[in-house]
Amino acid sequence: MTPRPVTLGLDLGTSGVKVVALDAQGQTIAEVQRSYPLLTPQPGWTEQHPEDWAAASVDALQDLAGQLGKLGAVPLALGLSGQMHGAVFLDGRGEILRPAPLWNDQRTGAQVQEIEQRIPRADLIARTGNRAVTGFQLPKLVWLREAEPQVFARTRHVLLPKDYLRFVLTGKMHTEPSDASGVGALNLVHKTWDTDVLDALGLSADLFPEVVNSWDVVGRLKTELSTRTGLPVGLPVVAGGGDNAAAGIALGLTAARPEVGSVSLGTSGVLFAPLTQPTPDPEGRVHLFAHADGGYNLLGVTLACAGALQWLHDKLAPDTSFDTLLTEAAQVPHGADGVTFLPYLAGERSPWMNPDLRGAWIGLSLAHGRAHLTRALLEGTALALADTSAVMRPLSEVTSLLATGGGARSDLWLGLVSGALGLPVERLEQEPGAAVGAAILSMPAAGLYPDLPGAMRALRPPPGTNIPPLAIDRAQSQHREAFGRLYGPLQDAPHPRKATY
Repeated sequence: MTPRPVTLGLDLGTSGVKVVALDAQGQTIAEVQRSYPLLTPQPGWTEQHPEDWAAASVDALQDLAGQLGKLGAVPLALGLSGQMHGAVFLDGRGEILRPAPLWNDQRTGAQVQEIEQRIPRADLIARTGNRAVTGFQLPKLVWLREAEPQVFARTRHVLLPKDYLRFVLTGKMHTEPSDASGVGALNLVHKTWDTDVLDALGLSADLFPEVVNSWDVVGRLKTELSTRTGLPVGLPVVAGGGDNAAAGIALGLTAARPEVGSVSLGTSGVLFAPLTQPTPDPEGRVHLFAHADGGYNLLGVTLACAGALQWLHDKLAPDTSFDTLLTEAAQVPHGADGVTFLPYLAGERSPWMNPDLRGAWIGLSLAHGRAHLTRALLEGTALALADTSAVMRPLSEVTSLLATGGGARSDLWLGLVSGALGLPVERLEQEPGAAVGAAILSMPAAGLYPDLPGAMRALRPPPGTNIPPLAIDRAQSQHREAFGRLYGPLQDAPHPRKATY
């Protein structure tokens, strides 16, 4: 049997790890998933044990290697992706000092204020592309210094989740721009740590690893892990990308095609727009990150999307299928007969950057039932994405969106999103994720393509199905009124709807 060359992609997610093997034609020939627990030791805190990531990942790689052996496939390189913004604190020997706070951890509100007191917000945005954000890694480091000074005194390295895993696999510490730009201290123009920002906070750049290209080989699999997993000795390990950037690579989103972006209806809602130049929103209402292709991207993140529907199901209708809930919602006219849902169940990221916002159903009467609640939830999450889109559109060239995430399986939900954003939305027949993007990032190192642009062009997903937009103007008006009545006075940034209503 002629050996079949493949590359491996590993995505270290919040709920678990996924590993895939991709051949040179972009076909996934094997995949493995493993889960690990999420810790919530206090309200607003989310943590995980990095040891759990490593154990699950090594186990998944071992399982995958066994499958590949039976298929006659030979791994040539491994790329990594993962949840962004988390912080793994290590001592001088590389030992873990405490559980890692995650991207959705909200403990750092005071530290965000402290950062912006020491560094004017406009200056921070101009340098890093972002204002200070509770979920980012930099405020976590400031928090550690203040809340756990003994741990901070022993800290010599702070790594992002996927970069910690690569350290486990190779013994080398590196990061790459797409993930590093979510730390809050990377100068986006130079793609190096901004020493002016760090000096203002009394932090050393030596705490952070060297920044390399996302497609660079930064280490090789340790011999003992090759023996344990069955993967080739010295397997090249590529820097990879943050989860949203890697997913963008898998979708073929690049500055070479700035008119095509994506919308993800996952646990959170995410809008992705590729850019050729680092052009931030001056008020920092959406994120500006480096892209794994060497360019940049705008990223708008709403914290409750399909996660909001999951919450409704679990709390109010645990014995009802999601299909039933969506079918019921489709029978309710747009505007949900006057019911409005504000989807801020965990605070909000874009465009409000306010962890204290909270969700609500408004306009309820005895005439309303479960179907109205569900319809209002779908409309509310779509309109939260529209608030974010209103900020992003003047900064990007996006004219159409590829849809991903569990919510994208619903024609109703996608139609509402298309109507709310005023953009055509296309659902792909197969949805490549961040693990696939990580595998594509490793293809140049494997010699399967001469460079990353060539791999992305060859492996771009085929066209999908355009979803017709649905009317949402009535819900939009209700959403504007409800938000202004409840939360308008809390906002210190201009309301994005001023340009769209």
